[in-house]
Amino acid sequence: MGKLEVTLGIDIGGTNTKLGFVDREGNMLAEASVPTHAEQPAPFFIAHLHQAIQMLWRKLPVEVDLKGIGMGAPNANYYRGTVEKPPNLDWGDETPLVAMVRKHYPVPIVITNDANAAALGEMKYGVAQTMKNFIMITLGTGLGSGIVVNGDLVYGHDGFAGELGHTLVNVNGRYCGCGRRGCLETYVSATGIRRTVYKLLADYIEDSEMRQVSFDDLSAEMITEAALRGDKIALEAFEYTSRILAMKLADAVAHTSPEAIILFGGLTRAGESLFGPTKRYLEGFLMNIYKGKVKLLRSGIMDKNVAVLGASALIWNELDKIKSTEKKATV
Repeated sequence: MGKLEVTLGIDIGGTNTKLGFVDREGNMLAEASVPTHAEQPAPFFIAHLHQAIQMLWRKLPVEVDLKGIGMGAPNANYYRGTVEKPPNLDWGDETPLVAMVRKHYPVPIVITNDANAAALGEMKYGVAQTMKNFIMITLGTGLGSGIVVNGDLVYGHDGFAGELGHTLVNVNGRYCGCGRRGCLETYVSATGIRRTVYKLLADYIEDSEMRQVSFDDLSAEMITEAALRGDKIALEAFEYTSRILAMKLADAVAHTSPEAIILFGGLTRAGESLFGPTKRYLEGFLMNIYKGKVKLLRSGIMDKNVAVLGASALIWNELDKIKSTEKKATV
């Protein structure tokens, strides 16, 4: 019996890096999480990543054939295989990450940002398996997005297309970590909804279980749980958040006319407190030719290791494209 074909998915975060070996069906054969050591230079990270991969490899229950490596990372450039000016990583202006990893593993390697990887994970393993046109929105500390058109991720001419989190809501609005003001993610994200709650607590006098919680201690999970219990301030925060999200999603629909918009992340656990008003506002904001055509869905891979599955889907997708190109060349 031959070796099982697998890919290695790697998701690089500011605090931890997750990795796992995944087969074509999305089965996770072995996974791990290791500190990223963001304050250290990239070569230090690569040395520790290589060590972690080798340790994980030894834990695999079967013999495998590593077909490729997919990586998700902040400010990753798909075209160049680089990570450029990453927030929360002390790596400098440009790190040739693909080339550095390939010195240890001479297999096909592809990199992109985490939201793009999540979109491919959704297309291969989640609710977008039959879709060719959709938008993936990841609601975490910030707002990430992956845009799929005609079955392909949109990268643009420089590899950085699809940053919906940094489209503008209000040019004189909230300060953003990118250095500008009024970016969508300052309103619609775990961080953004915390800021909204504190503004509402100042503006309104309704009782709320969050009034005794300091800003530093308040979390998006607390707000979600409060909304599920009917807390008026929490529900109003989701209403406000949903309206702004829907406004910018309506703009995105006009650009790509997607079959669906898929939401992923902790805020989606609020259920109808988020999806109800977002659907309502979206239909109101959409141009008539788009009304009733765009589905708003919750991710189908929410309860799995989406970061690693997305990164593995990235390389499986790339390998499929290579195979398709080779097949056409022989016809």
